Formats: sequence, C-alpha cells, structure tokens
Amino acid sequence: MDSATWDARYAGSELVWSAEPNIWVVAELAERAPAGQALDLATGEGRNAIWLAQRGWQVTGVDFSRAGLDKAARLAAGRAGRAGRAGRAGSVSLDITWVHADLLAYVPEPGRFDLVLVCYLQLVAAERTPIIRAAGAAVGPGGDLLVIGHDLANLEHGVGGPTEPAVLFTPADILADLDGVDAFRVLRADTLHRPVPGSSRDALDAVVHLRRG
Repeated sequence: MDSATWDARYAGSELVWSAEPNIWVVAELAERAPAGQALDLATGEGRNAIWLAQRGWQVTGVDFSRAGLDKAARLAAGRAGRAGRAGRAGSVSLDITWVHADLLAYVPEPGRFDLVLVCYLQLVAAERTPIIRAAGAAVGPGGDLLVIGHDLANLEHGVGGPTEPAVLFTPADILADLDGVDAFRVLRADTLHRPVPGSSRDALDAVVHLRRG
C-alpha cells in the first residue's frame, strides 16, 4: 500500500496498532542496555520508537505516512508528560526525531546507529532487499540489527497478517538479503509463535537479531 492509503488508516483518533511495543522487540532488547543511537524504520505510530526512547535511546523514527508520524509525535508527548508528572527517571521529553521519508528512497548514514529496527515492513523481495541491506550498513561496530515480520509460514499455519505470499519472508530470506552478513553474529534467526487475542491460533513471525562484530 502507498503512503496515502496508510495516511487514511492512521487518520482516525484511535490507534491502528497497540500503544505497547511489539513483544519481540521487548523480548530481544529488554536486557540490552541503551547504547546511543537507535533507528526505527517503518515506525508507523511510533510504539517501538517510544519504548526505546523511554529506556534511554536516542531514536530516529522513519515512516512514509505523515499521519502516522503525527500520531506518533502526539503519543510520545503524552508518554513524556505522564513520565514527568509521575516523577520517574528521565526528562519530561523523549529524545525522538521523526523523519517523513519513503524507505525505498531513504538511505541511513552508514555505521551511525547502535541499533536498527525493522518491524513488519512487508514488501516484495526486490524492494525489501535494498532496505535490509541499507539497514545493515547503518549498524555501527557492536550494534544490533533486529528485523521482525510476518513469516511465510503464517499463510498456512498462522493467523492474521498479509495474504500475499510475495510480501512475506523467512529468517533465511533476511540473512540472504544482507550484503556482508558475515560481519554479523547471529543472536536469533527463528520463526516464533505470537499469541493473538481472541484467536485459537498463533501468528507466526520471522525474528532475526544480529550483532555487528
């Protein structure tokens, strides 16, 4: 879908996605000490970017939907305000820069980031591969790349998500996408079961977590 379609989806007052971070983002990164600059590609309404910023990361969130970014900024402002009133550690603002850009044209600065997150960016391989390669190149020494998406197996064995096989992928696909994958240590490359409220079946997600160097 194009940016106008996503703008229409995000235009309502209610969140399209949960305000809470993705469960695999939390599972993979909760024990990771904030280490500087994080890049959240296809940030949408910003739920993962906000969670990272609340933990002390300096976050850049990129998306091609202006409506999604506007909603993300409002959500971040509300979260920061509540944190300040509750007297929790941190400032009354979160260190997040929102960037309106199409990932098909956006190229992050190589080696700049300590963490790059790509969460549920479902594109055909010809479009996905250059984005994943650019994401990998943006990771600096000792930094992490975390890619999460609807697994191809979800079509037959899972629930929800896109129904077009061409935009689904496996962990092996992501590893194959990367130019210079040997520069990374594989922390996880699995298909995981994600519980779906109200469904008797789990969704199947591809989760690839790599560390450079």
